[in-house]
Amino acid sequence: MSLELAIRLTEVLMGFSFIQQSIEHLTLFTHERRLFLIRIILSLLLIIGFQTAWTLLLLLLLSLAILHRFQGPYNGGADRMSLLILSCLTLVHFAPSLRWQEVAFGYLVIQLILSYFISGWVKVINPDWRNGQALRDVFQFSAYPVSESLRQWSKSPRLLLSMSWGVILFELLFPFSLLSSTSLTFALVITASFHFSNACLFGLNHFFWIWITAYPSILWFQQRIFESLN
Repeated sequence: MSLELAIRLTEVLMGFSFIQQSIEHLTLFTHERRLFLIRIILSLLLIIGFQTAWTLLLLLLLSLAILHRFQGPYNGGADRMSLLILSCLTLVHFAPSLRWQEVAFGYLVIQLILSYFISGWVKVINPDWRNGQALRDVFQFSAYPVSESLRQWSKSPRLLLSMSWGVILFELLFPFSLLSSTSLTFALVITASFHFSNACLFGLNHFFWIWITAYPSILWFQQRIFESLN
């Protein structure tokens, strides 16, 4: 995948992701509704490719205003990833040369890889994750499950133990997916399925769309590495 195509796909996917994130805010108070209406308009301009560099810059400034309004990333990791992707894309368009464009876009890739690996590392050093207790608590006590029937999973310790170690091992091994195009494709399908499952089970739909948005960058990155080695 070429750099230009990867950047464009990321812009389009981010535009759709921002629209999806913003629509649910249209029933809020007037001030918040105005912020997210502007975000939707700018996202539509980004999707069609109108004055992309300046649209990205305005989206970045607007995102900072939203962070100020809500006193931080109220959606946690999804908001942080949104700001990361937006910042990297903005830097790409204002970079003085192709090399700096690759550096800015490559930084997004490094952060994407670390988002999985560090998540796996945090889990593997946590005894509650190693014995399945963490997932048991999520299904039994947290407000995340979208269906009360899902709380019955807390009574299946073997299933939750298997799920815990499956997530841990996959996240820790994710960086090795860069070794081949086949392994990377397989890994991205698995991670997309993982985020989709979280959206269905826990209502974490923001994570699904914004992490998918970063996938073109890693596909470009792997091809770029192979080209530099040949």
